[in-house]
Amino acid sequence: MRKIEILLVEDNPADVMLTEEAFEEARIANRLHVARDGVDALEFLHRQGHYTDAPTPDVILLDVNMPRMNGLELLAVLKADPDLRRIPIIMLTTSRAEQDVWRSYDLHVNAYIPKPVSVGEFFDVVRTFETFWLAIVALPPHAMS
Repeated sequence: MRKIEILLVEDNPADVMLTEEAFEEARIANRLHVARDGVDALEFLHRQGHYTDAPTPDVILLDVNMPRMNGLELLAVLKADPDLRRIPIIMLTTSRAEQDVWRSYDLHVNAYIPKPVSVGEFFDVVRTFETFWLAIVALPPHAMS
């Protein structure tokens, strides 16, 4: 199985570390790249700054609440970009606010997953992510090249 390129857009270092650990424990064949906010993610996706060799991600995991450019703002930009809009985007966030869920789906997010409170539940979410998004779903061919 080839490695899946995953872009995690998350500003909380503890959540980044927890996500890395969960993917390692689930033994998902992946390369997890991290952007600290929406501005950083756009630089990654457009291969600017220190991201000149960045791959096109197969999937983007996106937090809602971040500085500079939040997840909803980034989602709107990505879904309006003909070169990036087909990359599946999954909101993985602590926000359970109904307006964030509705706004995400209005902006064509592929899934909205509230982060579980416990570490064990978070690891279960990552295993479910692997089963659904990496074993069952057919990802767009352009995103996998």
